[in-house]
Amino acid sequence: MSVITVGTMAFDAIETPFGKANKIVGGSATYAAYAASYFVKPVQQISIIGYDFPDEELEALTARGVQLEGVEKVANKKSFFWKGLYHEDMNTRDTLVTDLNVLEDFDPKVPDSYQGAEFLMLGNLMPSLQMSVINQLRQKPKLIVLDTMNFWMESAMPDLEQVLQKVDLLMVNDSEARELTHQYSLIKAAKKIREMGPKYLIIKKGENGALLFYEDKVFFAPAFPLEDVFDPTGAGDTFAGGFVGYLAKTGDISFTNMKKAIIAGSAMASFCVEKFGNTRLKELTTEELSNRIQLFKELTSFETELGLGSDL
Repeated sequence: MSVITVGTMAFDAIETPFGKANKIVGGSATYAAYAASYFVKPVQQISIIGYDFPDEELEALTARGVQLEGVEKVANKKSFFWKGLYHEDMNTRDTLVTDLNVLEDFDPKVPDSYQGAEFLMLGNLMPSLQMSVINQLRQKPKLIVLDTMNFWMESAMPDLEQVLQKVDLLMVNDSEARELTHQYSLIKAAKKIREMGPKYLIIKKGENGALLFYEDKVFFAPAFPLEDVFDPTGAGDTFAGGFVGYLAKTGDISFTNMKKAIIAGSAMASFCVEKFGNTRLKELTTEELSNRIQLFKELTSFETELGLGSDL
């Protein structure tokens, strides 16, 4: 089964309490594609880059089974650039610089070779661009997953509402879920979001894990406990790529299998934050990933009967 990933391929400059990286490859589609490629091939990328995007990075993606026919290269403009500063708790950050560059011209095109893909991962972009990709697909994918953010809720809500009617699963963090619905209770927020269109909802809570909602069912997955988080940039996109990649590998989009996919995505994200940028994702081995998924399993399950008497 194939996965289409749509989003940015960019440069980031990052400063955290652990250090600084002046110019490293990032972007939502880059992280998602690397993560998905550990579970399924091909991963079919749709993005836009400038003349300055390194050929060796494109070659590394290709070597991972990522197809780049849908990546447009602009000869006279630079790639998208973002610079951010993370605070001590690593849960908050300041955006210092955002240079859209080629992103101003992004008009995503779905190549003929991508038609028939079973899974579509729409990374955080302008809702009208996300809708454009959906409308270009001649056959509806088995699952369409959408990521979005507060900015689009504030600046393009009518377009976002239309996209929400077309997707199967929405991924947002807890503050975004509250802003989208004006509900503080995440249970109430989840119900309201699913009334907007998506059958499934994942609410990401950073170091506090993630919640999966479907009908009257809720599943909670913790984040993997790490002693140090060096760089959280791209962790959410890595989670999304791992989640969709696992579903594509198994071909099963049941609620039960989505619970397993959340663990797979969480495991991928836990590696992403161990080093700056996508460094850890590029060097990760299948054995390391399998071992961490097993650790997640041990972390989240127990086998015992809880009595109700005095011996509880």
